[in-house]
Amino acid sequence: MSTRNLHSLFAPRSVALIGASERPGSLGATLLANLAAGGFKGPVYPVNPKYTELNGQPVYASVADLPAAPDLAIICTPAATVPAIIRQLGEQGTRAAIVLSAGLAEARDERGRSVKQAMLDAAHPYLLRILGANSAGLLSPALGLNASVAHSGALPGRIAFVSQSGALMNGVLDRARSRGIGFSHFIALGDSSDVDLGDVLDYLASDGATGSILLYVEQLRYARKFMSAARAAARSKPTLVLKAGRVANGVRAAASETGLLAGADDVFDAAIRRAGMLRVFTTEQLFSAVETLAHAKPLYGERLLILSNGAGPGVLALDALVCGGGIAAGLSPESVERLAALLPAIPPRANPVNLLGDAEPERYRQALEILLQDKGADAVLVVHSPTATVDPADIARAIAPLARGSSRNVLSCWLGGDSVSAAREIASSAGMPTFDTPEDAVAGFLQIVHYRQNQNLLMQVPPSISRTLESGRATARALVREALAAGRYLLSDPETKAILRAYGMALVETRRAADVDEAVAAAKSIGFPVAVKILSPDVMHKSDVGGVALDLDSEQAVRAAAGRVRRQLAELRPDARFEGFSVQAMARRPEGHELILGAATDPVFGPVILFGQGGVAVEVTDDHAVALPPLNAVLARELVDRTRVARLLAGYRNRPAADMNAILATVVQVARLVSDIPEIVELDINPLIADAAGAVVLDARMRLAMADRSGSTLDRLAIRPYPRELEQTIPWQGGSLLLRPVRPEDGPAHLKFFDALTPDDIRYRMFVRIRELQPSQLARFTQIDYDREMAFIATRPGPDGQAETLAVGRVVADPDNTSAEFAVTVRSDLKGMGLGRILMEKLIAYCRARGTREIVGEVLPQNSRMIGLVKKLGFEVTPTGEEGVRKLRLPLE
Repeated sequence: MSTRNLHSLFAPRSVALIGASERPGSLGATLLANLAAGGFKGPVYPVNPKYTELNGQPVYASVADLPAAPDLAIICTPAATVPAIIRQLGEQGTRAAIVLSAGLAEARDERGRSVKQAMLDAAHPYLLRILGANSAGLLSPALGLNASVAHSGALPGRIAFVSQSGALMNGVLDRARSRGIGFSHFIALGDSSDVDLGDVLDYLASDGATGSILLYVEQLRYARKFMSAARAAARSKPTLVLKAGRVANGVRAAASETGLLAGADDVFDAAIRRAGMLRVFTTEQLFSAVETLAHAKPLYGERLLILSNGAGPGVLALDALVCGGGIAAGLSPESVERLAALLPAIPPRANPVNLLGDAEPERYRQALEILLQDKGADAVLVVHSPTATVDPADIARAIAPLARGSSRNVLSCWLGGDSVSAAREIASSAGMPTFDTPEDAVAGFLQIVHYRQNQNLLMQVPPSISRTLESGRATARALVREALAAGRYLLSDPETKAILRAYGMALVETRRAADVDEAVAAAKSIGFPVAVKILSPDVMHKSDVGGVALDLDSEQAVRAAAGRVRRQLAELRPDARFEGFSVQAMARRPEGHELILGAATDPVFGPVILFGQGGVAVEVTDDHAVALPPLNAVLARELVDRTRVARLLAGYRNRPAADMNAILATVVQVARLVSDIPEIVELDINPLIADAAGAVVLDARMRLAMADRSGSTLDRLAIRPYPRELEQTIPWQGGSLLLRPVRPEDGPAHLKFFDALTPDDIRYRMFVRIRELQPSQLARFTQIDYDREMAFIATRPGPDGQAETLAVGRVVADPDNTSAEFAVTVRSDLKGMGLGRILMEKLIAYCRARGTREIVGEVLPQNSRMIGLVKKLGFEVTPTGEEGVRKLRLPLE
């Protein structure tokens, strides 16, 4: 269940308060007072058998006595009474309730169930949605609804605040009111027994009254649901997250470096980045960021120019930019020449540009005009320090038209107090994000940059596996099953490498040896020189126990080294099990970088991929980043670039750059491996040696666990990968077509497909005339969330050998999977050849398999082909009264 009946929660026409009271300090009295103070225009029905009147209002003895079923019920009665009240409300026709009562999870009813479960069971037959239990309530200021325990109301606005902490409510409301910040909704989730973070995000994503969403998060339970809802919300409006609990309470048990390094907060951070949201770390940053993003224009680059009337503030801004990881724009020669004419006393040569302390409004205006025309800058920060000779408000008026008319972001900083308040107001009204200090201004710019970066990642949904790996995947699965059947859950280096080899990764030749004689024989077979390493499931770092011997160039050297490392294991770790030796060919990579690449399993988000600087000092260097699978080359590159070692991999001095394509391919393959095989819960590749010649696995180990067979193996992934199982090859026109879900890599073919459509066909699809697809539209069509929507393409090899798109069928389901809206487009030169029917039948079969209740759509009356087709397939076709548009509907139940 998702957004069903949530309109009754957020926009009720009538409210009942169950447990209304006059006892000071009680929940019932607080709620009654807040409902009255908020100015809610609909009827409010107090319910309590102890009263006949409260505050001049009639009080009803029970739910059954109410004159009408309320849209929303607020319950603040003892925990044991809640299930019966919910049942009565459901029978009356109420579809939403806020439960402020606490202790429902701990209390038991007469059947031994928790009262919480009894409440949910009572609500289920009526699809009655519950906010809480133990919720602090909600506010919808535009309705005058204060159904909360907050000690004050909220100003109306376009920000929705969703909190997992009721205790945070009063502080945030006070802070927001003092700054004039208003809300469309303010929601305290409580225990999230029914309505959870994902449900609320889905509702707010399509709520016209909400312009941006702020989340305060303490914990998540349903990662897949949250990620789909978060990505949908972040596509349409700025969504910001403040996460509590950044510091772990204890050390997690793990059998690998990756398991130890992939901290829960790192994983949450990766999820927020992948969802296209922006994470902040204080409540001050939360409101500052939403204010900044509300004014920000699309940012197409990350280079900032700084314009100031003094050297000090400009340098402070530059310091904050560089230290914060930002990019300072360079001045073009043309800009330098033009600014030199404007400032002959101090010819500008670099960023920041200093206009001097006597800069009047016209100098600011001319300088800003020059900088906004510089192609090397993506945004400009204007900094002003008060002077006795110039009114800051006049400067703001001078630059406001330029800022308003520019496609680039212009940020402003007005140092001072009351003397610059008018300038701040003018700048803000002109759409400029406005700040008090240079450091705050740069922090605001970097928030825009990070949000843009996350938005770029939002649309990347890569395939889970390529065709060439099908046989390798079967081999890897068989090896995993064999190990589990033998009771081996911690796989040695040779066993792990056999699985990695099946996925096409480059490996150093490795053999397993049970004793010294087998080690000598393995070395002879591989060829000298070799390395001999101890095999023990109880030792994570072999070098800590002297378990590694390198550069062995003879049988005698191997025999001596194997005996020595065996004895050292017995001396230093007598408790450790000895399982033999690993014999490897020596990897001669003098310019190689030691990297770590691996996977771990997060209890909330499932598999995560870790990449960073490897070697024996991996914990000390603490240089790693994590990401959620599945990954493609774009996402893998973003993961690598978040590490410090990425700069070394790019090459320096006389050391050539490492083969980044080989590194990224290995990262993607690891992500595919753990996505495909749910039994793999930890994987360590340390080191992965990378240089200009490629990337090769030296040491690896893996931990397995029996997979949960209760549901799909894909359910453990926070993001659903490309559903290859939906691919289908069919005969068509004497040849064959491949019907498959669209992929991000289909972007170029999709552009050619669009270019082959006639203007009328585009209008039939879009209902408006469009000459070309914008990059954002193309991304939206080809980079989709397979959990929420589906787009099938009919494709075949074109004349140039590249796959061409012939037709597209798209369906988008609502969050409840009740209704799905479809659209089908056939290339204009291929109409009348059955492609439309093929795609429609594919969409109908897909929706039936998902349990969707109906397929709906709209079509212009001129599109007679589509109208005729859907009638043959059983659709109802009815006019809507809107410019002749026809509504199409196919019930599937």
